[in-house]
Amino acid sequence: MTKILLLSDTHSYIDDRILEYAKKADEIWHCGDFGSFEIIEALEKIKPLKGVYGNIDNAKIRSEFPEVNRFICEKVEVLMIHIGGYPNRYSALAKQEISEKTPKLFISGHSHILKAMYDDKFKLLHLNPGACGKQGWHKMRTMMQFVIDGEEIKDLQIIELGSKTSV
Repeated sequence: MTKILLLSDTHSYIDDRILEYAKKADEIWHCGDFGSFEIIEALEKIKPLKGVYGNIDNAKIRSEFPEVNRFICEKVEVLMIHIGGYPNRYSALAKQEISEKTPKLFISGHSHILKAMYDDKFKLLHLNPGACGKQGWHKMRTMMQFVIDGEEIKDLQIIELGSKTSV
């Protein structure tokens, strides 16, 4: 059983609440737009970190993280792309990756729109944790936590961190 904290679009912002949730996870997954290397260092001090770079990330971050990250967690194949879209509206890159080898879990960020939805066509779960940073048009800062237990993805929880203006 692996407890995952899923976040995206920190845009150089991290606070104690995010770090407290990170301490309770087994792994931290970040779906791009870290914004600064300090975010990566803060998260890596706590738990193992997997991720992808986002469109605002600099060359140093791009040298540490791929654009497409495909990995196995327990018995679940995961595909992560920052600009990936969502079911019936995938980006060209996501559509290509999903069509070539369909994962069980597809994760994207970028939109700052929290989504958890099942794709009937490809038989996969799509997650977008929204944005937990303060930059962007979203009003509520969000992230997700869930468990991977063998082949199961379960116990998905939405974490609301409050308004981006109240931090």
